[in-house]
Amino acid sequence: MDHEEFRRFGHQLIDWIADYRRDCAAGAFPVVARMDPGALRCRLPAGPPRDGEPMEEILADLSNLVLPACTHWQDPRFFAYFPSNSALAAVLGDFASTGLAQLGLNWQASPALTELEEVVCDWMRQMMGLAEGWSGVIQDTASTSTLVALLCARERATDYGAAHGGLQASTAPLTVYLSSQSHSSVEKAALLAGFGRDNVRVVPVDEQYRMRPDALRDAVEEDVRRGARPCALVGTVGSTATTAVDPLGELAAIAQIHHLWLHVDAAMAGSAMILPECRPLWQGVEAADSLVVNAHKWLGASFDCSLYYVRDPQHLIRVMSSSPSYLRTAADEQVKNLRDWGVPLGRRFRALKLWFLIREQGVSGLAMRLRRDLAHARWLADRIDEAPHWRRLAPVPLQTVCVRHEPPGLGVDGLDRHTLAWARHINESGHAYLTPAMLDGLWMVRVSLGVEGTERRHVEALWALMQQAVKAA
Repeated sequence: MDHEEFRRFGHQLIDWIADYRRDCAAGAFPVVARMDPGALRCRLPAGPPRDGEPMEEILADLSNLVLPACTHWQDPRFFAYFPSNSALAAVLGDFASTGLAQLGLNWQASPALTELEEVVCDWMRQMMGLAEGWSGVIQDTASTSTLVALLCARERATDYGAAHGGLQASTAPLTVYLSSQSHSSVEKAALLAGFGRDNVRVVPVDEQYRMRPDALRDAVEEDVRRGARPCALVGTVGSTATTAVDPLGELAAIAQIHHLWLHVDAAMAGSAMILPECRPLWQGVEAADSLVVNAHKWLGASFDCSLYYVRDPQHLIRVMSSSPSYLRTAADEQVKNLRDWGVPLGRRFRALKLWFLIREQGVSGLAMRLRRDLAHARWLADRIDEAPHWRRLAPVPLQTVCVRHEPPGLGVDGLDRHTLAWARHINESGHAYLTPAMLDGLWMVRVSLGVEGTERRHVEALWALMQQAVKAA
């Protein structure tokens, strides 16, 4: 493809995306893809083409084959999982990133990549009201950020044991503490970091699904008595199932006494901290060692764009540093080499999409949308609280409402069947998408608000649909 062909087909692709987003906002597609497993694979060649194919055919297959197999995360009736907005300004930033084709092996490989990343991470620090002591870097996901945090915790606890005998040389088993509401990636990170499942402590939660400080204290003290070494604590601001918020201040006090590394998972909820009225939710965060906020969720950046902040960047660099001779430059003493701030050697120019988004929306524009979503969640929570046989199962500190319809006369099994049936009825209708989840051993339904195009009328229509669905279930 030459430059002029790229220009022509690039214009066509931009038009295609613009049309898709317009049609998505208008509800032109069923929210969930209506196809059986393997249906797309059956329509695609089993092997690669021997010769190049015309771009016209590739774009036609994008419409005719790929699009029908997509679930539409940008549909205003999408209330599943979490908001992953991919605002159009961020999409353009992603285009620019791919078009510039920068690869951040070190500062000299792309000064723009490194320095713009420094700038946008600090912009976000200021937007969230964090102190100047935090230093940020862009990782791919919260899963990676949590892994990096636990690796740093492990190395601090072992006096950089990886450079010697590793965990095998440790004189006592290292323990990690998380809650039953922590994201699944936290336990996975603990296992990948070598702690072992036997050394992962799941701390009980209270009636609001927050980690109980008293239970954490008991668990830590018991480990100390039996000769284990408490190492890391993961607190959550906005848990996956219910958006519960752990009491960070109380957890931080325990962490300081026992020299635990405190990592705060605010992957989805961190975006809300650009609103001053939401910052009390993470009171105590300044005592943490590390923090993750996914800008590719509620804020609106294109996936993947996970902001990882640390209190001690020199410790992070010592744990993650890699300095082969072929990457050393005369500028190294004056600059950040972001390869030393995470697992990968190279990095994409992710900062561009966040830079485009913040500049196009402004802090006020981003805040207006988030406040709208909070108001939508409160409106729906009020309707559920008022309606007979409907029960809101958790507080609504942010934009997720957990709900169950509980008609009289159903036992536990019957209630589970009823819940899954009415959720399935809604999803199969194509008019909305909700995700069930387990809470206290029973199925419930999460309504996660925050798609960029979602307006009050869409939330009102969902509530009407929910009431119809329970009658049909």
